[in-house]
Amino acid sequence: MNREKSNHLYERAKKVIPGGVNSPVRAFKSVNNTPFYVKSADGAYLVDEDGFRYLDYVLSWGAIILGHAHPGLIEEVSKAISVGTSFGACHRYEIELAERIVEAFPSIDMVRLTSSGTEATMSAIRLARGYTGKEGIIKFIGCYHGHVDALLVKAGSGLVTFGIPDSKGIIADYAKHTYIADFNSIESVHRIIKNNKNIACVIIEPVMGNMGVILPEETFLKDLESMCRENEILLIFDEVITGFRLIYGGAQHIYNIKPDITCLGKIIGGGFPIGAFGGRKDIMDILAPTGDVYQAGTLSGNPVAVRAGIYTLDYLKKNQSIYKQMYEYSTTLEKEILDLANSYGIPYRINKITGMWTGFFADTDIHNYAGAIKSDRQLYERFFKLMLEEGIFFAPSPFEASFLSLNHKEDELIKTIDAFKKVFKRLSHG
Repeated sequence: MNREKSNHLYERAKKVIPGGVNSPVRAFKSVNNTPFYVKSADGAYLVDEDGFRYLDYVLSWGAIILGHAHPGLIEEVSKAISVGTSFGACHRYEIELAERIVEAFPSIDMVRLTSSGTEATMSAIRLARGYTGKEGIIKFIGCYHGHVDALLVKAGSGLVTFGIPDSKGIIADYAKHTYIADFNSIESVHRIIKNNKNIACVIIEPVMGNMGVILPEETFLKDLESMCRENEILLIFDEVITGFRLIYGGAQHIYNIKPDITCLGKIIGGGFPIGAFGGRKDIMDILAPTGDVYQAGTLSGNPVAVRAGIYTLDYLKKNQSIYKQMYEYSTTLEKEILDLANSYGIPYRINKITGMWTGFFADTDIHNYAGAIKSDRQLYERFFKLMLEEGIFFAPSPFEASFLSLNHKEDELIKTIDAFKKVFKRLSHG
């Protein structure tokens, strides 16, 4: 593929933007490639500056559930822009979006809007510390909650007592309050809590999406909820990805969990930057201006993003058959891909839930971080490049989720299966 215009833009970008990108994964470094530059998007497709058209399974990392440039959404946003792009003051639409979120989540009595998912998780942790008077945080290796200092830590082995900074610029004395547990291992959480009585909260993606899709096993989330209750630890669900993507609501509805605080983003802005965190009234009431935990943002509740979110949530509520459509699409896709992998001798496993899925090049099932990182990264790199040649855009990393929109229909299914057949055949020949 001759991406002359995209390559030229990338060279320009590197002169004025660190690494040429505004978010690291966009650099395509993990697949030893250079990024294409999007010129336009429509439905399930992206078109780059060189005129190549791609069937999009990244979908702005899950935010675009109605498809790109959805006509009704564009009309609503146009109306919003026509009366002002930012007020820095209260307006009725932020109330309307908050009301919809509260109605959709039984665990949320009150909600505060932010400008990003990272702001939501950062604020939720500060809130948990303020409410409990404790400092410690438990997170799970492989779960990503934004570039918050306290959360950019990793484990040197399956379980370590203290977190190690995963980025320069993070103070070790600050990161040491973050403890690392293993996803799907309630025993690892128990060991941390047993040895540390200063835990304010546990934060988790109930369905992992940032190490690829990894589902919670059996009673893991229920056991985690019970353990938090028994030890007066707040449970925070990071549903920035899963909120309104799996169901009208979140993963907590599917697994019958009632977290103390929920973080949202992506879909609730209809493709515009937004985030939110909410929970029980007694917890949320300690936020300023009614309480002493400070959190603020000039663009929080931005009128354009909020109206886009209202439109999107209303559309999803009225058209919940979208979730059935996505489930049927992913189920058919899974069967066809696994049949192809088997016939061509390709080690491949698929983890999926409605609206999101990940294919791992592995010969065993993936249940946690340790399993995911053993998957074949070099094989994924070849797969990614070959799929681009076939006009299919997957995430430029083996450890990300793929997403569906309402515009992924029969034609897109056929195109995808045909591409997998061609690519697996080429991979099988070395």
